[in-house]
Amino acid sequence: MIVIRPGTERDFSSVLQVQQAAFGEYANVYEVRAWTKETVESLKQDAQDKRLLVAEVDGAIAGSVRFWTVAGVCVIRLLSVSPAHQGHGVGKALMQEIERVTTDAHKFYACTMLRTARNIHFFLSLGYKSETILPDHYHHLDLICFAKYRQPQSA
Repeated sequence: MIVIRPGTERDFSSVLQVQQAAFGEYANVYEVRAWTKETVESLKQDAQDKRLLVAEVDGAIAGSVRFWTVAGVCVIRLLSVSPAHQGHGVGKALMQEIERVTTDAHKFYACTMLRTARNIHFFLSLGYKSETILPDHYHHLDLICFAKYRQPQSA
């Protein structure tokens, strides 16, 4: 069973281990050191103005994600699922929880590396639509960004 909960400082070391393993898979394709070499201290700073969710499977952290809202847009970053738990609904559960708990956003926005077909399919399967391509962007990565708009509530 997957349990999604807010991450706390005691989770930071495990979050970084999962993030290192998840992004480490792309080390031969992209420059990923920014994500695989992040420190507990930098995560602690990042968590001061962002929300962190973790996914637990059998009591161990199997995934995490960071997000925040700016001008009605929920920006989603660093969705990470341990390689052993990929394809088992962990990423989907994290994304669904973001959409559930973020009540101040009309749009959800996430980017992934352009040459990662699995990630692109993941966002499309959750109803996200490709919105922007950012060539030679962060650390010279080619990114593809996705958006999903919250459906207006009927009266």
